[in-house]
Amino acid sequence: MQMNIMFSSHLLFPILPPLVILIIILVRTLRSKETSSPGKDKNIPPGPYSWPILGNLPHMLKGPHIYFTELARTYGQLCSVKLGTHLFIIGSSPVAATEIMNAHNRLPTYRWVPKAGQDGLQEYSLIWATECTELWKNLRSLIRTELFSAKGLESQSCIREKNVDKMVEFLKRKQGKLVNVREVMFATTVNILGNICFSEDFIGLESDEKESEGLKRALYRLMKLGTTPNIADFYPIFERFDPQGLKNRTAEAMNEAFSEWEHIIKERRAKRESGKWVDSDEHDFLDTMLGCGFSDLQINQLTVELFSGGTHSTASTIEWALAELIRNKKAMFKIRGELKKEIGSTMNIKESQVSKLYYLHACVKETLRLHPPAPLLHPQAILEGCEILHYTIPKNSQLIINVWAMGRDPSLWDDPLSFKPERFYESNVDFKGQDFKFLPFGVGRRMCPGYPYAIKQIHLMLASLVQNFDWFLPNNMEDLSKLDMRENFGIISQRKKPLMVIPKCKC
Repeated sequence: MQMNIMFSSHLLFPILPPLVILIIILVRTLRSKETSSPGKDKNIPPGPYSWPILGNLPHMLKGPHIYFTELARTYGQLCSVKLGTHLFIIGSSPVAATEIMNAHNRLPTYRWVPKAGQDGLQEYSLIWATECTELWKNLRSLIRTELFSAKGLESQSCIREKNVDKMVEFLKRKQGKLVNVREVMFATTVNILGNICFSEDFIGLESDEKESEGLKRALYRLMKLGTTPNIADFYPIFERFDPQGLKNRTAEAMNEAFSEWEHIIKERRAKRESGKWVDSDEHDFLDTMLGCGFSDLQINQLTVELFSGGTHSTASTIEWALAELIRNKKAMFKIRGELKKEIGSTMNIKESQVSKLYYLHACVKETLRLHPPAPLLHPQAILEGCEILHYTIPKNSQLIINVWAMGRDPSLWDDPLSFKPERFYESNVDFKGQDFKFLPFGVGRRMCPGYPYAIKQIHLMLASLVQNFDWFLPNNMEDLSKLDMRENFGIISQRKKPLMVIPKCKC
């Protein structure tokens, strides 16, 4: 559920024409403020030549996580780039990540927030709060205790199992037909969260159209807008002008999402105010928020962040995992052997049974190593200058940890580009933020609070897909090496092309 905002390479092109148009204004405004390029000052972490005005923005077309990884190979574990007017410091090793987190812990910091989405959110936001205020801490504590605590997760298990069973039945009806795995996983994760929050499904599994109406459309719009580069993020002088109209479009998408559950909030609030609601009634997270005195605006903001952070990333991870297993038959056979040994022939897997599937867990970890949901942890800026690894870090520098680079570092992992779940089998390396070479859900105060929820869901859904079906590529493709494994980088790391496969029921 980690959210990460930078930008997708193919979406950089729309901002180039406006940049050309505004270049004269930029030259006059920024020349007096232009600082030296990274590398000119020997105390600043080394980096590539920084172009006037643009900095290193033109080099980001290939994807920031890939570009930053290439820089690490050239300049070392801590390097720097200029993006517009901002200096970014990138750590690409466990040592650098540890030092960056130490800087976060001992210095005042603020979170880099996209200009298109921050207006009015500071008092209500879990993701977009720039500072760790008492309000933010209380909100995070509520989420962790009510939704993602051991007790909360256990109470939700029947909801996850029920919706996964629906997913399996849907795929059985699709036997022999081409299926878009991403769309099915996304719809299932949305409905699981919809039932936890509002006791309601929001998306039909039969809906195959990406840009369908309702919540599905709104969430896809928000993800797309989140990956669109905003001139104002790199040149704050343009913030008030919103030259690309991103603020208005983001607000429209947010309101579209709000409209999906506003009637539920209204009816539930009226029921409570009339005295018809009692503690013995069936309880969901909406009741918790109402009981805490949340306004409609607070409920809307928190809920849309939960849906945005907890659906696309989970669906994408399952899609990556299934793609890797289809390409690696040996790993697929091992999971099936484990399922047969620990669960038997039952088709409806229970969450309590998944804890015994150690090789499945290893496959999920290996997927997260190769395809972390957030390849770059969200930028944090320091409000005071400091020293990291003997380099001078100027105040207001944006500090980033490159998780993607560490997951593919040959000095940290043997044969890092290969899918080898065995490396995690009976290993103590975990995703709880303790081992700095493996941080798929982040680390520190801003670590994704929903990772226990996400992991339970990923394990259950992946186990059910493997237990119930054999999977075949379209057009009788037998050369599995031809399966397209390229990725798009945006809010999350998704496959460039959706995984299209044909299920065959094993029952």
